[in-house]
Amino acid sequence: MWRINCTSVNEPTGVYLGIFLELLSKSGSAKARFEAFLTRKDGEPSLVSAKRTGVHLFHRNNDQFGWPQFVKVMDLATDFVRDGVITFLCSIMVWHHSGGIPVPPSDIGENLGMLLDSTDGADVSFAIDGETFHAHRAVLAARSPVFRAELLGSMAEATMPSITLLDIAPETFIVLLRFMYTDAFPGDDELGDSSSKMLQNLLAAADRYGLDRLKLICAHKLWGAMSVDTVADVLACAEMYSCPELRDKCIDFVVADKNFKRVALSEGFMQLGQNFPSIIAEVRSRVGT
Repeated sequence: MWRINCTSVNEPTGVYLGIFLELLSKSGSAKARFEAFLTRKDGEPSLVSAKRTGVHLFHRNNDQFGWPQFVKVMDLATDFVRDGVITFLCSIMVWHHSGGIPVPPSDIGENLGMLLDSTDGADVSFAIDGETFHAHRAVLAARSPVFRAELLGSMAEATMPSITLLDIAPETFIVLLRFMYTDAFPGDDELGDSSSKMLQNLLAAADRYGLDRLKLICAHKLWGAMSVDTVADVLACAEMYSCPELRDKCIDFVVADKNFKRVALSEGFMQLGQNFPSIIAEVRSRVGT
């Protein structure tokens, strides 16, 4: 059982309201993280007053831990009293130890990655620009509905030991392949010098093979690196490969006051207008021109 204590604390710099979390249990100790913040007069949380402890080991017999100088008393009436009431929001995260037998994390991704690298049991290969990639039909079929139809269905590829791919680069395919085996996305240093272009190519490949999670990971990373210089190309990619989440974010970026003039005058935006006039019409309706 826990108790939150509020008390007045006199300090050389003034009188403060202190907040402490207390462990009432007398039977043992516990690890916990304590977070607290005040709500402003408008009812919204005050990020300025928000505080969080690290993980603290609370001992039995009424051990308490917190902040003796949570907020100055003189600031309470000015900023936080609403209808004569001060509202605190607190959370307690407790670390439980079952004392059982520890179980290691799953290593299936690592094991499947080793299978891909070793090519043991591989029963299909892909030829791309003079490079050959070996894989396992069952793994690809389990991960991709498109590969399942191609490799296990009635299509010609189902009986072909080697399949030639013409519309994907080797560096894109190996990242796609490794993701299907390990469910892990490569680090930025593995994406090459032009990570934005690589992400766009990978998003296109993910769309082609029905890998929705990979597609959204690419969209998330492209949005995180969005700039005036890249937004037109990324928006075209999102439109072409049916990624509405990224498309909407890009349009929000374009119509923002601080970005619109610079984006509208860019060569990429002019090219976008030629290829996707519906996007330009939507942008114009958003900015009222």
